[in-house]
Amino acid sequence: MKTYINVATLPPSSATPSARAEAEAIIGKCVHCGFCLATCPTYQLEQNELDSPRGRIYLIKSMLEGGPTSTQTQHYLDRCLTCRACETTCPSGVEYGRLIDIGRHVSEHRATRRPAQRVSRLFLRRLLLNRRLFTLLLTFARLARPFMPSALQRKIPVRWPSAWPTPRHTRQMLVLDGCVQPALAPSINAAAARVLDAVGITLVRVPKVRCCGALSQHLSAVDEAAAFARHNIDAWWPLLETGVEAIVMTASGCGVHVSEYGHLLRDDPLYAAKAARVSALTRDLSQVVAAEMPALRQALAAAPSSGLRTAFHSPCTLQHGQRLRGVVEPLLSAAGFELSAVAEPHLCCGSAGTYSILQPRYSARLRRRKIAALTLAAPNVIATANIGCLTQLQSGTALPVRHWIELLAERLPPIEPSSPSNIRTPRGDEQPAERRVLKQPNAATARD
Repeated sequence: MKTYINVATLPPSSATPSARAEAEAIIGKCVHCGFCLATCPTYQLEQNELDSPRGRIYLIKSMLEGGPTSTQTQHYLDRCLTCRACETTCPSGVEYGRLIDIGRHVSEHRATRRPAQRVSRLFLRRLLLNRRLFTLLLTFARLARPFMPSALQRKIPVRWPSAWPTPRHTRQMLVLDGCVQPALAPSINAAAARVLDAVGITLVRVPKVRCCGALSQHLSAVDEAAAFARHNIDAWWPLLETGVEAIVMTASGCGVHVSEYGHLLRDDPLYAAKAARVSALTRDLSQVVAAEMPALRQALAAAPSSGLRTAFHSPCTLQHGQRLRGVVEPLLSAAGFELSAVAEPHLCCGSAGTYSILQPRYSARLRRRKIAALTLAAPNVIATANIGCLTQLQSGTALPVRHWIELLAERLPPIEPSSPSNIRTPRGDEQPAERRVLKQPNAATARD
């Protein structure tokens, strides 16, 4: 599919030679085969070509060539979840996730949104990216939770214990706190610290790190997303120089975005090299734990079988964005959980960042379909790997929905906790520790 991009119609960040070349290359790979239609959630719901990756590629191509860009164009681009299931299915290797970001940014530049839409999108960025404000509002909501209807109660996650182990290992890895996860579920990173402590790794928090930037990127605030990336790189860099092994992501949505920092900042002469290194060192938590399987089995040796039938929902950002499939399930099995079969495991749950707020009707339909698939085998608990999926699924079922690392941590012997303030952060003048290259499980790196 040949594309002739009209540079005059592009915003500055999309008019660079590398951005134009990328858009042309991605569109050029599409051979209109239609394989993507079978795995696209919105096409499955609507059976409308413009609600499919192939239809959206036509819209983006027309827009880049200078064709009309209307609010209707935005309407169809907004309805995409960016689940990237189409990338897993595509035989031609179309990088649709990158193209939809380009298309959204251009449409934001060329079409005027209704005032209500502009206000709601700005409000979400100001609320969700302000950790203190979000935590304060969530605290009030939790206080009022007992007085709410059950359906509304499920939208406010329960706060689980979140004690961290005392730092004691030479091997160290950094962890991203994220923007909403510390308030919604601080127990997730605490559980990750417990499990990694059991296999000989200390997990280190970096207080200055902020949001990964994914939310801004998908709301077409690309300059804001880039600013978040630069800020985080600056916060991590002194610690990376001391020899920490990896930057661990406990939310797969953050992980897929940070792993692309190198791509996002490729044209920035001051940050391109640093961003590439950060991307190279970024690991999903499942990769790290899977690489330590012998030590994990030893730590779990005394734990009896849990007896819990568990349905695992693999987030789109894990299985499609990062191409990590079949990595978490063996870890749960090793911890004594009985895994139940899940139908349509490739389909999105409808969370997709702010999608559940901005597209509530489609999000709710996808959630119902996903919960029906997850609960078909009558599990006792649902496990997942992303905070957005966790809150989305929990709002639609009475079954407990947990991060898989929390389930693993609960199988370990009790620990002597430390307060968050006692977690040691390496100093910039420390000598580099011995590095260890993480072994990548074959299932973790297999690409369809």
